Amino acid sequence: MLRAALLMCLAMTLIPLGDAAGKALTADAVSPIFVAWTRFALGALLLVPFLSARHLAPSALLDWRLIFRGLLITGGIVSILTALKTEPLPNVFGAFFVGPLLSYLLSAWLLREEVTLARSALVVLGFVGVLLIVRPGFGMTPGLGFALLAGTFYGAFLTASRWLSDAAPPRTLMLTQLLTGAVVLAPFGLTAIPAISVEVSALVLVSAAASMAGNLLLIGAYKLAPATRLAPFVYFQIFAATGFGWLFFSDVPDVLTWAGLALITGAGFAALALRR
Repeated sequence: MLRAALLMCLAMTLIPLGDAAGKALTADAVSPIFVAWTRFALGALLLVPFLSARHLAPSALLDWRLIFRGLLITGGIVSILTALKTEPLPNVFGAFFVGPLLSYLLSAWLLREEVTLARSALVVLGFVGVLLIVRPGFGMTPGLGFALLAGTFYGAFLTASRWLSDAAPPRTLMLTQLLTGAVVLAPFGLTAIPAISVEVSALVLVSAAASMAGNLLLIGAYKLAPATRLAPFVYFQIFAATGFGWLFFSDVPDVLTWAGLALITGAGFAALALRR
């Protein structure tokens, strides 16, 4: 379990690191769509050494359900990178965590998963935490709107992932989402290529490699321990994003944002305790 926990913490650190590199790029006038396209395209190339013939079955790669799942995560990545262009990392990740809350509702509706009063109350509590961060009607910005949109896409993606968990091996699922994003965004990404420099190239590589490595480590962790035991570590993303925001961009959350992050994390841990 210790090895799985360490892998999970590293994965939850690498994913916000990739987004921090994306934020640095978009702050330097690089298009969020270009950053998203390179993340998918380079991620697919970096994944190739980890694939075997069984991961490349045409029936899976051309499955409309897997392509639909890939479109959902593509929309989420473009939205979160657009949000990061103007918003601090912890605020974006706090708003983004509307995704797991939405996934709970969608899974209950579409997949007929169990709904309990206690868990529903915790979903409402977590949503209050998101509202404290976003503050609709009280200084809410377009950037936070894109963060909410990213969380909405991600919530649907999580539900689709549960629906399709047995449709293909995990690496095939990852490959289809990377290829879908790379193909769909190519016409837009190719027309938004920035002036290439060493700094831009390095940040593009970090953005793609950190995101892909984080997701690969996530798969490895789930092979070593049950998902229910590893689920609390998902919230490590919030703390990593807050740390990177302070370290790289001098972003310090205000009191209401801290309160919102605490509510989201507390509700998440309480929901996991109830599930056990």
